[in-house]
Amino acid sequence: MFAHCAGCICGEEAMAENDRTREGDKPSGARPTDTGSDTEDVRKAPPARSHGRLSIRPTAVPRPLMEEKRLEDAWTARVVTLLPEAFPGPLGLSLTGRALKERIWQLETIDLRRFGVGRHRNVDDMPAGGGPGMVLRPDVLAAAIEEARRGVKAPRSAWPLLLLSPRGRPFDQAMARRLAAGRGVTLVCGRFEGVDQRVIDHYDLEEVSIGDFVLTGGEIAAMALIDATVRLIPRVLGNQASTEEESFSHGLLEHPQYTRPTDWEGRRIPEVLLSGHHANIARWRSEQSVKLTQERRPDLWRAWRARRGGDPEGDQEL
Repeated sequence: MFAHCAGCICGEEAMAENDRTREGDKPSGARPTDTGSDTEDVRKAPPARSHGRLSIRPTAVPRPLMEEKRLEDAWTARVVTLLPEAFPGPLGLSLTGRALKERIWQLETIDLRRFGVGRHRNVDDMPAGGGPGMVLRPDVLAAAIEEARRGVKAPRSAWPLLLLSPRGRPFDQAMARRLAAGRGVTLVCGRFEGVDQRVIDHYDLEEVSIGDFVLTGGEIAAMALIDATVRLIPRVLGNQASTEEESFSHGLLEHPQYTRPTDWEGRRIPEVLLSGHHANIARWRSEQSVKLTQERRPDLWRAWRARRGGDPEGDQEL
């Protein structure tokens, strides 16, 4: 189900004009004809409109978020999927949804089923050598990838081609920053038992995983990857500084957060956070980040220590 934008200029305005014409009302912008003439009214062509940031104008019927003219300078996510109706889903809501409406970024889907073979448009077949499940056909997937690559002028470094796969390299904040700094990304959503290896080799697909678990398809993983990336694009978040202090931004987990009321169920906000002493507050938050990372993510702690030339197994000197 598509999210809709109630602030777009839609073709329904022209339909409403036609309805008024049939009912005998003269549409706005039409030139009057001679009295008694059988010639129909001639209307002026509608003025061209900008396809940049949308103006807020009401329409009778909302317009789908993903049916706007493509912008050349907006960061773009293209998704090859068997479930195009799943998008934008949650990406069309909240801050990412507002940014999508404002054309700060774009989302396009390529329906894999359109490239299927035979009368039933099959996209998969039995695995070579036997075994359970089905495998996405290389010819079908290649045709969809070619469609997704059409018009992409940026190099692969600025517009990567990724395959969502449980055997891929882990997606992390560093990769999200790299993608956000580029022009866009093309995501291939796997299904069934996987993708024919020949397609992966031919297109040099970069396999990416969002965790050590298996999903029924790559669509949810694609949404998670897009959300993590889009929020790093300038102007998407109201306060860009918030992305600089959250978990993983500096290699450590984020410190605990508190807000009012000061005393809730007998639990008080730590006094240091109420002191107004910014240096002490920064020190406390740093200590808490280190403590949480050591306890919950020793892998992150070791990597953080190693990047700073310290003993990965040693303790942080505060």
